[in-house]
Amino acid sequence: MRPSGMHYFPLAWPFILALFLLFLVVAALVEIGILRYAYERMGIPSRYVLAILLLSLLGSAINIPVAQFPPETVSSGGMVNYYGMQYVVPMVHQWPGTILAVNVGGALIPVILSLYLLVKNRLFVRGLLAVGVVAVVTHWLATPVRGVGVSLPIFIPPVVAALAALIFSWRNPAPMAYVAGCLGTLIGADLLNLYRIPGLGAPIASIGGAGTFDGVFLVGIIAVLLSPVRRSGWKEPRVSSANV
Repeated sequence: MRPSGMHYFPLAWPFILALFLLFLVVAALVEIGILRYAYERMGIPSRYVLAILLLSLLGSAINIPVAQFPPETVSSGGMVNYYGMQYVVPMVHQWPGTILAVNVGGALIPVILSLYLLVKNRLFVRGLLAVGVVAVVTHWLATPVRGVGVSLPIFIPPVVAALAALIFSWRNPAPMAYVAGCLGTLIGADLLNLYRIPGLGAPIASIGGAGTFDGVFLVGIIAVLLSPVRRSGWKEPRVSSANV
């Protein structure tokens, strides 16, 4: 196994650059206060928001192998187009078969943050219901893609997560949207579709990697914007100004 084949950005460079540009836009919005209060209502101090997003983006290039499917002929190199996105198929030589891995930026970091938000905001029962809704929808819409694994249209996770959050936690939907979007997508699109991986010829089937990373990453941004949390967030600076 060549280590260089395990670690790579799951999207083609134009799309990775687009996500970096989106990250810079979010950074600017946080700095001027527009998103700062929305993320603080999620239970994340504003000074940690950018670090989490940046680590998720950079961590998408790191895959931790956890298992191996039976040997088969796998694809090597090139790009795969799916719903307008281009996913990378790593260059591999003498590969033993499909390697099952966990993506740091698309699975490990979002799961840790989701569990933190789940406990901090006491979303136990409602959170599980929202995660279940997202998992059902993403599982239904996930599609096997040869050379990549299981993929999902990019805007499905954040849109479904935002709707689920408005239903189960309309007073403070932002943390619910993140938890439901991340955990629901990883469970519904990736974990429940592991049985579909053999035979697709994917060198690496990464949980939270190519096929789902873009959607999981956007959950942290778009799900908050789609929720009416910004309106609540604007009340805080007004109160503060009145007190001054």
